[in-house]
This record gives sequence, structure tokens and C-alpha cells, in this order.
Amino acid sequence: MSNQMTFSNLSLPTALVNALNDLNYEEPTPIQAEAIPVLLERRDLFGQAQTGTGKTAAFALPLLTHIDPRRNVAQVLVLTPTRELAIQVAESFRSYAKYLEGIHILTLYGGQGYGEQLKGLRRGAQVVVGTPGRLLDHLERGTLRLNELRALVLDEGDEMLHMGFIEDVERIMASAPVTCQKALFSATLPEPVKRMARNYLHEPAEIHIASRTATVENIEQHYLFLKEEQKPEALIRLLEVEDYDGVLIFVRTKAKTVEVAEKLEAARFPVAALNGDMNQSLRESTLKRLKSGQLKIVVATDVAARGLDVDCLSLVINYDIPQDPEPYVHRIGRTGRAGRDGKAILFVTPREKRYLFAIEKTTRQKITEGRVPTSRDLEKKRGDRFKEHIKKTLETRSLDFFSKYLGELQQNLGMSLEELAPALLYLAQKSQPLQVRKNALDVKPDAKNRPKEKREQEKPAREATPPKAARREKKQKEQDTEFKYDCYRLEVGKQHDIKPADIVGAIANEVDLDSRFIGRIKLFDDHSTVELPEGMPKAIFNHLKKVHIRQKKINPSLIPT
Repeated sequence: MSNQMTFSNLSLPTALVNALNDLNYEEPTPIQAEAIPVLLERRDLFGQAQTGTGKTAAFALPLLTHIDPRRNVAQVLVLTPTRELAIQVAESFRSYAKYLEGIHILTLYGGQGYGEQLKGLRRGAQVVVGTPGRLLDHLERGTLRLNELRALVLDEGDEMLHMGFIEDVERIMASAPVTCQKALFSATLPEPVKRMARNYLHEPAEIHIASRTATVENIEQHYLFLKEEQKPEALIRLLEVEDYDGVLIFVRTKAKTVEVAEKLEAARFPVAALNGDMNQSLRESTLKRLKSGQLKIVVATDVAARGLDVDCLSLVINYDIPQDPEPYVHRIGRTGRAGRDGKAILFVTPREKRYLFAIEKTTRQKITEGRVPTSRDLEKKRGDRFKEHIKKTLETRSLDFFSKYLGELQQNLGMSLEELAPALLYLAQKSQPLQVRKNALDVKPDAKNRPKEKREQEKPAREATPPKAARREKKQKEQDTEFKYDCYRLEVGKQHDIKPADIVGAIANEVDLDSRFIGRIKLFDDHSTVELPEGMPKAIFNHLKKVHIRQKKINPSLIPT
């Protein structure tokens, strides 16, 4: 008799189990098996688990059982750091509640029109999912009330901290009824997250799911040492030479997803971009094509790839290296699933060597240096494909007409078969030349800049931790050497009760910009200034003009240099 744990064993209602069967959920993940019984008992929970471990079902399923469908008021509130994650969590709730009558789910996040949100709030919803800034805004306006709230979930607490949302989160948690059940999930446990758990959770059950770093053992990892301008050609060469079922390419920004996808399209690869600007139906269509094999390659940001669960991915390429080790583990964990072997390739520029070392330290694994396919590798790969194509054509096609035509060509041109054949081969291979010209990628970079050799020279003596101000200054210098910034004026300041964290959180969430790329912020009485990466696309700038902080439109304007 099987001892396999099932969702039926977790005392979930039949309606929820049937919905899970429709979604092909077979058995609970570790976080689900541990968290669901706790939350069903209406206890508070403090859970450590990474993205991709099944957290959403771990809290959504039990909390759906506590809802009274006759009361069309907010009964479950879920806080997420980004609008993309809010949308995904809400969609999961809808999927799980498929066979429950009278359950309504509402999302509230920045960038979405207030009119639509106010209409949804007037209609009423038992489950509200949103980002801290917009949720706090509705609380202050009185358009969202928590007086009948039964459960509050904080998802990805460390990411909330990283994006500067912790103060907003604490204000929301303090607004919830004292009797409200609370759950806090975080991939890592920085001190501010632990402190929040101590302050707002009542005798919580604690669950710690082992870090996914252990799952990278069946993933073959390599890094390629490249200059930034060499990345596009290196990517094209890799995709031409590597064998794969599906490929996920990670880049840093939404604009980069489109840029890289367009380069690959020009090189005739079946590719699509996946970013936060895509509506849900287009996203679902892209994922369906990937799962079915119609689409082989997807270029995505970390945020857009949240919740992506596709078993056919055999290769992950980090086109832009993440500056924290945890996202790297999340990224490559999307390959090598279901017991399969996977492969991960990381592009590293000379300025990014320290990020490579940090990843190795966190994963406790050395990443070996790979090499970019050479022109000779491409020639061999193309030659093998060309020969296979010829062989298949000889086996499956009737070539009588072409044999006769070849004889006529020889006679009309007065040439032998040996003289004609090279010209015919040349014409047949023009779309993808069998002869590949060498370029800079065929020359190894200077050894003195290579990470492995350099590492042995750069092992520093252990130093005392510098004061906070010195660390901040060092970080700023690192940013100054790596990024060029434009300075913008924002029409919010100290008199509007604005803090730097408010600006970081709003910008990072609204335009899907990692907070590390936000430079110096200065607060004045009636305005503030912020440094953002040089050359902001017009569409993003226009979007920022609609952003509010503390109900005040920031209305950015570029400060001439």
C-alpha cells in the first residue's frame, strides 16, 4: 500500500481537491504539506521557502476554507512585492476556487487605473491581493476596509525589504484586526523580517524548507567571460551549437527582453519575450507554445518568470548576471526538473567578476569556465545539419526532375559535375553559410582579466566590517563606475511625508527596475531628486508620470546636466 502524501490527506474540502486534480497537482510539495495543516487550524505561520516551492497553494488553499461567501467583504489580504506576482497569486486563487460558489478575488497594484479598482472595491471581494503602496493608498482613502479581515499573508518578505516596502507593510499589518490570522513567507531571513514576525505574529508555527541551492547539483553550470558587446553574437553561437528542448534566457530589464528577442528573431530562432508589460492572455499563450514545443526560446526578466513551471526547459542562459546569488539559484532551478539533467550558462563581463564569486560562495559549488563556440564549431555543426538534410532528402524525395535538370545544366554550361557542385552547394547554403568568418569571439580574452586566474591574485586578507557610512559610500562608488545616470526631479518631498524608501519602492515596482539601479536620492521640502539609468525609454518615462506616492503624483522631469 502506498504511503504517498496526497492533498486529500490534508483535510481539504472536496471542491478544492477537485480543482487541484484539474490542475494536475499530484502530491503536496514540502511547504504545502507542512503549512496547510497549520493554516487550517487558524494558527499564525512564519515560513522560510524560496520562489517556486509552491508557497501560493500552501496559503491559498487553507485560507479559502475560512471564507464566508455570504459576506462580500475583504476576508483574506495578500501582500506581494510586485504587480506581476500579485496577478499570478490572484490567478492561482481563482484556479483553486473553481468549484467554490460566491468567491470573488480582486487585485490592487500601481499602474492600474483607480477607476477600475474603485469599481471592484464597490462590488466587493473576499480575497484582495496587491502591492503595499496601492493597498496602503486605498486604506488611507477609506476605499479598502479591513475590519472583517480573517487572514493576512505577507509573501516574499525579504523582497519587500529589498524594494523598500517594509514600513508600508508594517502600517498595513498594524491596521489588521488583532484576531486576524497572519502568515509571513520569506526566502531569506534578514533581521528586519525576523523583527516583523516577532512584532506581528502571535506564537507562530515556524517552517523552514531547505534552500534550493541543493537542487543545482544535477545542473551542469558554466560561465563565459565576455565583453558586453560580445553577448549577442555569443548567444547566437550558443543557441546554434547547443542541443536543447527549451531555453529560458534571463535579462535585467523589460526593454532588454524585446531587444534580445529581436536579435534572435533576426537570426531565425523561434523566440518570444516575456515581461511585465504582457497581458495575462498573451503570457499564457506564450507559455502554451513553449510547453507544446512550438516555441523553443523565451527571453524573460526575473519578475516575469515568477511562477513559470515548464518541465521542457533543458537550458537556462543568464545573459545578464544577477547581482544577488539567490536569484541565480531561482533562475537555474527552472531547468533540471523532474529528475532530468539541466544546463546553465552564465555570461560574466570584466566588471561583474565579484558577482560570480558571490554565487559560488552561496551555492558552495565552483562554476567551471566554458568557451564560446568557435567559427570552426559552427562550421562543423552546420555541416552536420547540412549532410543530414541531404541524406533525408535523398531518402524521402523523388529527384528525377532535378537529375535530368542537372544533366541539362552540364550540357548547356559545358561544365563537369565536379565544377557545378561547389556552385550549387554555395547557393543551397546561403541562408546559413557553411563557411564562418572568424571574429573577436574566436580570440581568448586576456588572461589577466579572466576570473579564475584573477581570483588567486585577489584573495584579500580578512578585514573588519567597515562602518555603515563607509559601506554605503563603497556601494555608491561601485555603482558610479558601472552605470551612467540621468537625474530627475520628482514633485514630492519632505512636506508630503516622503522617505527615500517610498521613492525606491514606487519606481522599482512600477517600471520593473531592480532597486540597485536606482542611484542617489535627495529630499527637499517640496520636491526630491533621484538618479535613474541613463537613456530611460520614453514609454517608461511617460508611465512614471502617472505614478503616485502618498496620493501625490510624482510628475518626473529630467534635470539638464
